[in-house]
Amino acid sequence: MADHLYVIKRDGARVPVSFDQILGRIREQSAGLQHVNPDLVAQKVCNQLQDGMETRKLDEFAAETCAMMQSRYHPNYGLLGARILIDNHQKNTPASMLQCVETLYHEQSIISDELHDLVCADPAGYELMIDYSRDFMFDYFGFKTLERAYLLKKDGVPIERPQHMWMRVAIQLHGKNMERVKETYDALSQGYFIHATPTLFNSGTAHPQLSSCFLLTMKDDSIKGIYETLGDCAQISKWAGGIGLSIHNIRARGSKINGTNGESTGIVPMLKVFNDTAKYVNQGGKRNGSFAIYLEPWHADIEDFLRLKLNQGAEEDRARDLFYGLWIPDLFMKRVEADAEWTLMCPHECPGLADVHSEKFEELYVKYENAGKGRHTIAAKKLWQMILDAQIQTGTPYLCYKDAANSKSNQQNLGTIKSSNLCTEIMEFTAPDETAVCNLGSLALPKFIEDGKFNFEKLRQYTSILTRNLDIVIDKNFYPTPECRKSNMHHRPIGIGIQGLADVFAILRMPWTSAEAAKLNREIFENIYYAAALESMMGASDGVWRNVAIDTYPSFHGSPMSKGKMQYDLWNEVPVTTYLPWENLRKLCSQGIRNSLLVAPMPTASTSQILGNNECFEPFTSNLYTRRVLAGDFVVVNKYLVEDLVKLNLWTSETRTAIIANNGSIQGMLELPAELRELYKTAWEIPQKTLIDMARSRAPFICQSQSLNLFLSEPSYAKMSSMHFYAWKAGLKTGCYYLRTRAVSSAQKFTVEPCLTCSA
Repeated sequence: MADHLYVIKRDGARVPVSFDQILGRIREQSAGLQHVNPDLVAQKVCNQLQDGMETRKLDEFAAETCAMMQSRYHPNYGLLGARILIDNHQKNTPASMLQCVETLYHEQSIISDELHDLVCADPAGYELMIDYSRDFMFDYFGFKTLERAYLLKKDGVPIERPQHMWMRVAIQLHGKNMERVKETYDALSQGYFIHATPTLFNSGTAHPQLSSCFLLTMKDDSIKGIYETLGDCAQISKWAGGIGLSIHNIRARGSKINGTNGESTGIVPMLKVFNDTAKYVNQGGKRNGSFAIYLEPWHADIEDFLRLKLNQGAEEDRARDLFYGLWIPDLFMKRVEADAEWTLMCPHECPGLADVHSEKFEELYVKYENAGKGRHTIAAKKLWQMILDAQIQTGTPYLCYKDAANSKSNQQNLGTIKSSNLCTEIMEFTAPDETAVCNLGSLALPKFIEDGKFNFEKLRQYTSILTRNLDIVIDKNFYPTPECRKSNMHHRPIGIGIQGLADVFAILRMPWTSAEAAKLNREIFENIYYAAALESMMGASDGVWRNVAIDTYPSFHGSPMSKGKMQYDLWNEVPVTTYLPWENLRKLCSQGIRNSLLVAPMPTASTSQILGNNECFEPFTSNLYTRRVLAGDFVVVNKYLVEDLVKLNLWTSETRTAIIANNGSIQGMLELPAELRELYKTAWEIPQKTLIDMARSRAPFICQSQSLNLFLSEPSYAKMSSMHFYAWKAGLKTGCYYLRTRAVSSAQKFTVEPCLTCSA
């Protein structure tokens, strides 16, 4: 083979292929990796070599070969593939931060003047902080995710190394403060937490739009108000923001329009315009815009609204590129439960319903009913079945509970909260002149396991750093509209989430249904909330303790926290972490705090893939799944399960085949130990009551909300009603983000594109 095939080196030289050189390189990269056979990899690579292949392409092919082998042999082949890929990447990219910045600044005009000038002023100072060996901490799919979407490019080719990206984010936030730059760089590069996708995309660029979530309400029920709102949505989407929009105040179909003496065509034609705008204004060329539309179920167009995403039906009645959520008052759930009638109303004819909640809403709604102002009545259960039908077909609408969201909000002094965001974890006040904004980041929970125990002190330490960083984002951010800036400066909300809870349970041998898992889930969130509130209250800025009177967010007075009420007080709960001085924290926070909202566990689809963790607080959806990259589809097996099977000498081709045949489940594999079958139950096999109970247990320490997906293999009205009513009665603000279902025959869940915008 070496006598007949040639490769092209990076310098353009054409040299004969050497099996020994290929083997030597693979052996070098596999150092310290158990369960990896470099000879086998080299043999597979050489058997498929093509004459004239560039050495950089040879590395990429070798890495792909390793990625293909990890499901058949061992996950460590994926780590070997990553090492080969990253070593190749380092050979093809600038060796220093200064060189990288100069290339992106002068040749691409991507980097901001500020970042360029900072790095040029002290290149050695920043470079000394960088540890390029940390590039090799990524697995194959984590690095491919960075390469595809996150690392800045020149002519479509990545120029950054991962360490340059982390440093770019750290400098964006902390500038000349080298101590803080190093602190953030180390935390990011070692994988303790990660900032949200827009922060990774846009830090250090000419327009550093670092925020993930934007919430709007319609400016006015008029042509001018609708199109001004549409323009704001387009401007926000241009800069990679995900949108949540409430449309409760838009008059229903058939409503009189006084100015023209005509009749309104309702929300459907309007939403088709929003749908087309979401498709047209892509997010920096990376993906289509994403809009979630929220409506309360008393609106007279609710039935049309529920059909907008359905697969069947006339195209003029559909707007399938939008996402849909219901903002549900308790009264509707009570009427469904009582099998009572539900009156649909037009907000133009029955004004004010969107502006009140809880008892005041019920009083106003019943007043309109008694006065005969409703459009028509429908059996509440019939409308509920329409909601469930839509969920079975599309996974949506999201179910968010208006009264819980408002009565348990630290922003309740501002007015009625009217919607959530694209991923149902952000719940903030909006007004015609205020677009709510939230900046996100997530803590990587597996990093806090040390010697078989969870290190809560370290969790609090890194929560404090992340809290401080997210607060700084508010000040360093580029705002797409004046309404965004006004809201964020007045209320200063942030959103801290997590990733890798399933990894933690697997590492610590805690089945999801165990009392130990339930206790740890709650304790983690108590510690996060405590540390975030303490840092927001008393964190040092540039080494100087804050002046609370000056640095308290402007709309603080009148909030529950200003009255000494923490989030858990609004749930009538008491923390179980008695080792934390909660009463002292309460007193401090009642004097003033930097941020109105702190904790918001979001989906982490892409950022958890970067760090190699399972998404947010979800169970593994399968023990075998497909990762899709440009090179193709790769089958991946749960790495923790494989490690356990290897230890038991049970990782065989027969076992692998059986897992594939069972669609990633091991519950029917009775030859495996019962302990493993219990530990590796998937989201489809864990009772949904367990997931809802966990959500309820951590909720008193989540001051925004949480992106709670629910999973039903075989959905039915009875199962879904039972599940949703259980979540509502538990007092959750978000009852259901996506309902994941799968057909029995194909075992395929909904193909729902992950929210890249909110991923943190």
